[in-house]
Amino acid sequence: MSAVTVALVGAADIAKELAKKGTASDITMFNLVHDEHALTLVEPTQFPEKVFPLLTALSMADRVLLVLTELTRPVAETIATLELVERPTTVVVGPAVGAAEVDRALKGGRLASAPRMPLDLPRMRELLDGWSGDIREGPVRVTLDHAFPVKGVGAVALGVVRRGTLRAHDHLRLFPTPKIVEVRSIQVHDIDRKDARPGERVGAALKDIDADELSRGQILAPDGSLEVAPAISLGPLDRCRYYRGDAAAGAQLHLSLDLQLVPVELEEIGPSSVRVRADRPVAFESGEVGYLLDLSVPSGPRLFGRATVTGASV
Repeated sequence: MSAVTVALVGAADIAKELAKKGTASDITMFNLVHDEHALTLVEPTQFPEKVFPLLTALSMADRVLLVLTELTRPVAETIATLELVERPTTVVVGPAVGAAEVDRALKGGRLASAPRMPLDLPRMRELLDGWSGDIREGPVRVTLDHAFPVKGVGAVALGVVRRGTLRAHDHLRLFPTPKIVEVRSIQVHDIDRKDARPGERVGAALKDIDADELSRGQILAPDGSLEVAPAISLGPLDRCRYYRGDAAAGAQLHLSLDLQLVPVELEEIGPSSVRVRADRPVAFESGEVGYLLDLSVPSGPRLFGRATVTGASV
C-alpha cells in the first residue's frame, strides 16, 4: 500500500469533499483508502486565529494543496508561510479568482512556478491518487500528533511514520522525554498491521505509559538517534520577506521544529548563525529545519523565518 499526507490550506470545506473526516482538534484529519492507496488530508482548522495549526499541517505533510477561492489576508499569510516551508505544492484556483490575481499574489516566490489546476473535485481526486510520500531510510521516526486512552488497550498514539519502519514490539524512546515504551500493536487506517512504513499514519498502542503522558510533537525513535537540549544553534536565518516585526537578540519567539512548538528566547542572531533557548528540552537532528514565529507582530505574517539546525548550544 502507498501512502501520502497532504496539507490542504487556503480554503476550508474542501477536504470534506475529498475524504472522510477523522480526528479533529485545532487541525482536522480527513482519510481515504482507495485501491491500495492511503490518503490523509490535514486542514488547519483554527487558522488564522492561531498560526500554529498552519505550521502543524504543513510540517505533517509530504505535499501541499493550496486552494485559492478568494484572496484574503489569511491567504496572504498562508502564501508567505508556504514560501519558506518547502513542500511540493500544487495551486488550485477557484472560479472567483482570476489568473492575473493569482500571478500577483505569487509573484517573486517559489510558488510562482508551482503547478496550477482549476478547482475540480474529480481532477483533484485523480491527482491525489497519484501522490505518495517519500521513502526515507534510517532509524524509525514517528512524530505524534494526537493520543487517547482506549479501554482494554491502554494509551494509543497517532502519528505519521517519517522514516524507517515501525514494527510491533519495538522498544523506542519517547523523545524528548527519557521514557522507553514498547509498541504493543499497530493499526493503519483501522487495519491491524505488523509494521508501518514512511508516509503511513499509524495508531500505535503503547505499553508502559498513560495517554495523559503523550502530547503532540513527541517522537518515537531509537534511543540515541536524536539529540535533546533546550538550547539550539541554527544556521543563517532565511527571513520571511513579508515579516514586519523587529525581532532582535532578547526577543521572545516560538520555535516550530517538526511538530514541537516551544517558546524560545532569541539569544543571538547574526549573518551566519542563530541561537535560541527553549523553556524545555527539545528533540532534534542536525540538518532539520526549524521555523521561528513572532506572535507580537501587529500585522502581516507571524513567521519570522527559517533556519537549519546545526546542533546543541551551550
